[in-house]
Amino acid sequence: MSDERIVKAATALAEVMRRLRRDCPWDRRQSHESLRRYLVEECHEVLDALDRGDRVALRAELGDLLFQIWFHAEVASEHPEEPYGLAEIIEDLSAKLIRRHPHVYGDRRETEVETLRADWERMKMQEGRRSRLEGLPPLLPALQAALVLQDKAARVGFDWPALGPVLDKVREELAEFLAELPEESTAIEAPAALRAEYGDLLFALVNVGRWLRINPEDALRETNLKFRRRFHHVEERARAAGLPLEEAGLERMDAWWDEAKRNEAAGDD
Repeated sequence: MSDERIVKAATALAEVMRRLRRDCPWDRRQSHESLRRYLVEECHEVLDALDRGDRVALRAELGDLLFQIWFHAEVASEHPEEPYGLAEIIEDLSAKLIRRHPHVYGDRRETEVETLRADWERMKMQEGRRSRLEGLPPLLPALQAALVLQDKAARVGFDWPALGPVLDKVREELAEFLAELPEESTAIEAPAALRAEYGDLLFALVNVGRWLRINPEDALRETNLKFRRRFHHVEERARAAGLPLEEAGLERMDAWWDEAKRNEAAGDD
């Protein structure tokens, strides 16, 4: 896309945004706070389009996400205590990207990705951070946050030397979790110690994913989708049999579940 087309499209969207804030009662009443939920929703809709490999939907969802970013910028530009708008946000971003890419915009020429990542972290520390672990949003999904924390620590050498000890750590955490597990096999209100060991086990499993270049958030989301797909098959089979799902029984539902798995393997589901 040419710069001229980008400028033209952005100028048109800027006018749409200003008119919506002026003439639409719903848009006019929005604030940073009220827009929070929509920003989160649009991020997840982008991820959903990516998961489904739907490039047409991705184009639309990226537009919706851009609109939310633009909306926040427009709201900021209207308040004296926030003396900035979209132009300042873009200018700040451009300056930061140039500053953090001296191998592109400076004299240095570096092609090793891991070295570049380490340099990136050092530059962020030089910009005023007091800890390598700063910068994580508190609302970042816990699995994703665990991956980022481990990655940041690993970049300064706080890491296992190989995958073997990482797997040993999983076994160790599993043993500690099982040791805290009450003998009662029914559902319980987990005591703090059991909850803590469960968290340690999840953290160790995230580390395995990091070593294998598996994003735990992506992997679990894919498993959730797989579970929904297979359970929907179970529901459909129960409906076809004229049975309320609650009366189908575990053995029958388990057989339908296995059928869904076989269908997937055969490419029929």
